[in-house]
Formats: sequence, C-alpha cells, structure tokens
Amino acid sequence: MMDYMLMFNLMCGAVVFCSARKHLLLTLLSLEFMVLSVFLCLFLFLYVYGYELYFSLIFLIFTVCEGALGLSVLVSLVRSQGNDYLSGISTLSW
Repeated sequence: MMDYMLMFNLMCGAVVFCSARKHLLLTLLSLEFMVLSVFLCLFLFLYVYGYELYFSLIFLIFTVCEGALGLSVLVSLVRSQGNDYLSGISTLSW
C-alpha cells in the first residue's frame, strides 16, 4: 500500500511538472516534490532490505545542490526579466 502511495506522489509531481508551463517557481517546486518522493522511496527500500543509509545522504547532498542551482537560475531570471514567466526566456538574450 505504501508503494502505491509513493508512486502516486511521484506521478502527481510529474503531472504538475508537465502542466506548469507558466512560472519557473512552480516547476521548481514540482521538481522538489518529485525528488522528495524519490528520496522517500529510496530510504524505505534501503531500510527494509538492511542496506547502509549513506547513499540516501549522498542523494540528499545532490538534491540540495540541485535546489540551490534552481534558485540561482530563478534569481537571475527575476533580476534580468522582472518576472519568472517561462515564456519570457529567450536563449539569444543569455
């Protein structure tokens, strides 16, 4: 039952990520929700089968780096464009 709930959370995050085409902040939040679901799946898998939990710590480190990179892109976009609309991004202006 818990596996189905975790997969449902992951699918909900993927649906929001695919449907949120307007704001960069909303896409970043849905990515973080999906990463949190994957982390919970990973942690439960490692805990149930008795493996070491150091891999989950490494996963969290990469997740924090990904979140910091996303926030830096968001701040850069807001400073240059004035908003976080994805439609305002042009690859030629970077």
